[in-house]
Amino acid sequence: MRFMLMFKGEPPKPGDVACKQNLPEMKKLMTELKSKGVVVFTEGLEGPEKGARIRFSNGKHAVIDGPFAEAKELVAGVCVVDVKSKQEGLNLAKRFLEIAGEGESEIRQVIEVHE
Repeated sequence: MRFMLMFKGEPPKPGDVACKQNLPEMKKLMTELKSKGVVVFTEGLEGPEKGARIRFSNGKHAVIDGPFAEAKELVAGVCVVDVKSKQEGLNLAKRFLEIAGEGESEIRQVIEVHE
């Protein structure tokens, strides 16, 4: 079973490290999980000032460049894991948050398409 873990937090303050993957504990954990095939991929994300939103309505696209004033929390990173159960995915999300510090994680099962 694959799950996407989305890590959310407050926008970083000036001088904060945007990507917590550089923390020694997180680096060690990621190296271990990647070698076991548990982590499919993981990436930290730049702040919303480097992003955009695209809306499609009434047959037209609208592009809104970041930052987004209404954003109270932002997705700071994502990780796709391959585990045996949802509980195992939840346990990994808890471990990541314990290392990264304050924040929230949303876990969603990936739809598996078999051909």
